[in-house]
Amino acid sequence: MAIDRILFWTGFGVVVRVFQLGIEMRPFFHPKILWGYPLFGAVGGSFGYWVQGVDERQVAHLQERKQSILDKRARRAERLAAAQTETEASGSGAA
Repeated sequence: MAIDRILFWTGFGVVVRVFQLGIEMRPFFHPKILWGYPLFGAVGGSFGYWVQGVDERQVAHLQERKQSILDKRARRAERLAAAQTETEASGSGAA
């Protein structure tokens, strides 16, 4: 999954370079400007690598938060069940 995202952004960087040269109406494969393709691809790939790291950190944070909420709900359900049994026990003992 990480490779897909990195390859996408690498390709996006190369497409940006092609688009830039197209706007400038310059040749795409002139020997003096071929250095731009690997540069734009590397910048795009490193952006994709960074985005992948951000995504992994966000997913980990969301999983921790989800587990925290589930634990909190379980504790609340236990408290409510204990309170319910306590009121039932005190109600049946008084009658």
